[in-house]
Amino acid sequence: MSEENKNFTNAEAPKAKAEKIKKAKNNKSGGAFKSFLKSRKARHGSMAIVIVAVVIAIVIVVNIVCGLLVDRFPDLKLDFTANKSFALQEDTIDYVAHLKKDVTLSVLMPENEVENQGTYFIQAKNLLDKMVSNSNGRIELKYVDLTTNPTFASKYPDVDWSGTSGNNYFMLVESGKQYKALKLEECFELDQQALAYDGSYSFTGTTIEQAVVTAVLNVTNDDKTVVNMITGNNEQDYSAIKTLLENNAYEVNEVSLLTQDIDEKAEFIILFAPSVDLDEKAVEKISKWLDNDGKYGRTLIYVPFADRIDTPNIDALLDQWGMQVNDGFVFETDTNRLIGNNYFTFITEYTDYYKENLKNAKIPVVVSDSRDIIIKDGELAHPLLTSSDKSGVRPFDFDENWNYKDAITGEALNIAAEGVKTNNDNKSSRVAVFGSFVMFKEQVMSFNSYNNSAYLMNVVNTIADKDDIGITIESKSLKSAELGVTAVSTQNTMIAVFVFILPSAILVTGLVLWLRRRNK
Repeated sequence: MSEENKNFTNAEAPKAKAEKIKKAKNNKSGGAFKSFLKSRKARHGSMAIVIVAVVIAIVIVVNIVCGLLVDRFPDLKLDFTANKSFALQEDTIDYVAHLKKDVTLSVLMPENEVENQGTYFIQAKNLLDKMVSNSNGRIELKYVDLTTNPTFASKYPDVDWSGTSGNNYFMLVESGKQYKALKLEECFELDQQALAYDGSYSFTGTTIEQAVVTAVLNVTNDDKTVVNMITGNNEQDYSAIKTLLENNAYEVNEVSLLTQDIDEKAEFIILFAPSVDLDEKAVEKISKWLDNDGKYGRTLIYVPFADRIDTPNIDALLDQWGMQVNDGFVFETDTNRLIGNNYFTFITEYTDYYKENLKNAKIPVVVSDSRDIIIKDGELAHPLLTSSDKSGVRPFDFDENWNYKDAITGEALNIAAEGVKTNNDNKSSRVAVFGSFVMFKEQVMSFNSYNNSAYLMNVVNTIADKDDIGITIESKSLKSAELGVTAVSTQNTMIAVFVFILPSAILVTGLVLWLRRRNK
């Protein structure tokens, strides 16, 4: 071998050796990787990765599909809160499902802005979506940005869009040519202290369900029953009754019998706790109106004043209808009926009249400082609400010698009564007397635990022969929107299942699978 070839061979030897070693390592690592892929560990591990990936993909897809379905069908949203904060009441569902006219709900702000206003607005949006979903296509929900659509307001001239009042409207409800604008305070409960202190709006609940239902009831009713509130006799505040009637699609007008006559179109007149007697001409107008030339079909609702006043003219009118208002306050000694341990504030008993159509006759009517209505002629008059047989009347002129036990006769007293006269055509006129004006104050009628507003509307609707029974919707607060688990036994069961039993079952299952695979 030549010197040159020898030198070349000696120079290349280390390089060839290094490449050979590298190739051997690659072959070894490649073989090891191939062996790993063929091993049981690799097979189980790769299968686990595939399963995890598939499960994650399924969860993502299911989540997307569920989101699309919930957006399309709002009723698929389940409400597990104790007070059903995100669910419509059955009354609302039944009402919107049987609408006979198309209704448009226009929220006066963009949809994304509603969602940015906070939890109560999100709650209200969910309730509106569910109304639309249950209306069988009768209700359309729109969002209107007044800043980009300034001509919208011009279509509704009866709404005061100017100043702070215009900025305070939340939505507009319309059907055909009738419409009603709803303010924020009608759709949401406001913190009145914050509003009075610095004029700020702080929300404590959602009342949009009630507001929308009553607005829809109004705009879809073309023939409203007329009610006249009799004024001019120093009446007590009847605004709560007026609002209740108007919310239930009644047209309420004020009439002073000193200068005006009762509207011939009116089917009801209400004389609410006058502190002075009516004059003879006013009583004559009422009697003539009730008679209606013998055609009847009209109703007077009378609520006496609480304190003692002389009302000979009103008394003479009631006498013609077989009734008399007793001189004193009804007290109740049945402690199961008392409210706040006050013997003059208690729950009443329904009679068979106007009870049938009540949504829930188990909810009581409460009264305070009530007068007793004496039935003088059982052929004309009958009781509507009564006390227990353990009650009595404390006279206005009682003295220190008066003993309440002597006033208890063992018979129920009449808290409300009705006189009825019927003609040959089976048409009736009525005089209904309720002994307590406190029972119709706003503070009392707003309590959902009492049936005062529902009972009054049931009486009026039944007499008016209206198909739409008054709907009383509770406000919804998120303060108590926890899961509806209150019973201790239920709580203990859930703790046992989710804290002990379920984790233990998962642990045992994992150990069993691990041991089985290890022993294969």
